[in-house]
Amino acid sequence: MRKLLNTLYVSSQGVYLHKEGETIVVEREQQKLLQLPVHTIGGIVCFGNVLCSPFLLGFCAEHDIAISFLTEYGKFLASVRGPVSGNVLLRREQYRMADNAEITRMVAANIVMGKLANSRLVMNRATRDHGERIDVASIKSASSSIDRLIEELPCAADADEVRGIEGMAAAEYFGIFNHLILDQKDDFLFNDRNRRPPLDPVNALLSFVYTLLAHDVRSSLETVGLDPAVGFLHRDRPGRAGLALDLMEEFRPVIADRLVLSLINRRQVSQKGFKKAKNGAVVMDDTTRKTVLTEYQNKKQDEIFHPYIEEKVPLGLLFFVQANLMARFIRGDIDGYPPFFWR
Repeated sequence: MRKLLNTLYVSSQGVYLHKEGETIVVEREQQKLLQLPVHTIGGIVCFGNVLCSPFLLGFCAEHDIAISFLTEYGKFLASVRGPVSGNVLLRREQYRMADNAEITRMVAANIVMGKLANSRLVMNRATRDHGERIDVASIKSASSSIDRLIEELPCAADADEVRGIEGMAAAEYFGIFNHLILDQKDDFLFNDRNRRPPLDPVNALLSFVYTLLAHDVRSSLETVGLDPAVGFLHRDRPGRAGLALDLMEEFRPVIADRLVLSLINRRQVSQKGFKKAKNGAVVMDDTTRKTVLTEYQNKKQDEIFHPYIEEKVPLGLLFFVQANLMARFIRGDIDGYPPFFWR
């Protein structure tokens, strides 16, 4: 089993990263702020004005450490990675499968089934744990609708129909998402899902955590030798990591969305931690961003039972487990791709 390593998030502006022996050093104005041994790091995410030495980039590439560069507010810009790993035959089979309409439909349906089941679980737990504080009738109605859509998935004629079912389920889910916000409701009002740019604090949080999730899932796919750009549910588009977006779907409700709800409901973030940019985008300040990064990293340490491999694993390794299962399916070791169902 792969060891769960920490992701180094660098959000302080004007810092410089370089290598020193077998360590990664973070400096500002030639003052050392942090020094970490390379074997404890699984990835580096840099926000805004953060510089990395060429030697560090090469050093991380040799040690299979991905470095991602984002804007100060979390928009993905680029990533630096080492040579492609994995068997070329695995990737060639991945490309062949992605061009097969029936295999694409089947894999896409499995992924969406995992996402819908996990979305329904988030709603059902809310009614169970906070029934006296939320609109139970509305949430149960949306949950029932998603349940019916799950039953339709095996009958979908093609991948486009699967995508249509996923879209209808997303409308039901986000239609009741505001009911899941139990505290600070006036400051964190959610009307609909919007992005590019996010127009309210809730969407700003969701988009930011989804970006962190995408980094981790993409790194896991690279690790097992798959091409993160060629997916099944998300079709090919230049600059888009389709397969990473595919595998993310199962984790969005139970990892990203639950984290955002927890941050709001536990008052770990507040309305004053957000501001509106000139283009209308709502963005987080440094303190709020650091809080989100810390809580996301802490959440990855939690253990969860994986029903397919029948083992307890740290939550941060779920991405790697699912990437491995996708690779096993593509190699023909298992008959289908088994999505992750949260229990």
